[in-house]
Amino acid sequence: MENKHSGTVGVKKIAQLAKVSIGTVDRVLNNRVGVSEKTKAKILKIIEELNYQPNIFARRLASKKKLRFATLIPKVSEETKYWEAPLTGILQAAAEIKDFGIEVIPFFFDQNNKTTFKESTSKINAEEFDGVLMAPMFEDESIAFIEQCNVKKIPLVFINSDIPGHDNLCYIGPNLYQSGYLSAHIVNYISPANKKTLIVNISREIDLHHHLLRKEEGFRNYFEESGSTNELTKIDIQQTGYAHIQQKLTEQLAKDNYDVVFVTNSRVSTVAKYFEENNIKDVKLIGYDFLEENINHLKNKTIDFLICQKPQEQGYRGLMSLYNHLVLHSTIEKEQFMPIDIITKENYQYYSN
Repeated sequence: MENKHSGTVGVKKIAQLAKVSIGTVDRVLNNRVGVSEKTKAKILKIIEELNYQPNIFARRLASKKKLRFATLIPKVSEETKYWEAPLTGILQAAAEIKDFGIEVIPFFFDQNNKTTFKESTSKINAEEFDGVLMAPMFEDESIAFIEQCNVKKIPLVFINSDIPGHDNLCYIGPNLYQSGYLSAHIVNYISPANKKTLIVNISREIDLHHHLLRKEEGFRNYFEESGSTNELTKIDIQQTGYAHIQQKLTEQLAKDNYDVVFVTNSRVSTVAKYFEENNIKDVKLIGYDFLEENINHLKNKTIDFLICQKPQEQGYRGLMSLYNHLVLHSTIEKEQFMPIDIITKENYQYYSN
């Protein structure tokens, strides 16, 4: 008996029903030119009616070309384990597509050192890759690498932060501006008129980490657009060791009393640690990311809100987008914004990255 859902028999069945050659059906399945729009529409309708699923595994085995994907993200550090989640998602996707003849090569950089980013991009450029997933953290260096990939016609997927206006396959991650805007809405809700808010950026390369600046832009614009009288102050802490963070917070908090502290990245746990050591309980604390150290401070009520954006799913979907584009020839949505989730002591146990 014919199995209309499998391999060549399925293609033959489609060709018979459409009254075209097998070659014409194959061109439609592989999104190649040479088929009129009318014929293509007819074939696609039959494919949908038959619920036909092409045997991608057999097709990849028959192909002599082995696809190679490079991933470029920050390495996990003692300062923050945020990048452990995207890496987990990448490795999960890599395991799923390995049997289709796809090799995934990971590259890493120190998010506090743009030189390490350039070193990793040089290594990627020295080899042959069919697609690249990257976190474009350092803007100028990322743009230079993007342009090199564009010349080679290598599809690029961005995760976690975007660089709009450049030729990439897609971006998967938060809407950074809206993320900051939402955070400001929370601040305004819990600390309305005539209150004082301290914005804390903790990063060695703040001027180059455009994702932090984009969050801050959204945060400030909320107050401007709403006409709020909430007073905003910002400090940039560019040495990320705890002793230096402790010193800078002590100096700033000696200057003024704040109602809310908003930390623009996952290092909110270091501020929470400082609050606990100094018995600061009357200041609301908001920060980012579903990390163990942050959750512990959330449970202790030191952190009031965490803004989370599914980093593990970003890594998984990023790699699968390259697979879907290059193997399945699927159309990839240019911007795939992740949900902006608000996590509290009451709901953290029901959340996962």
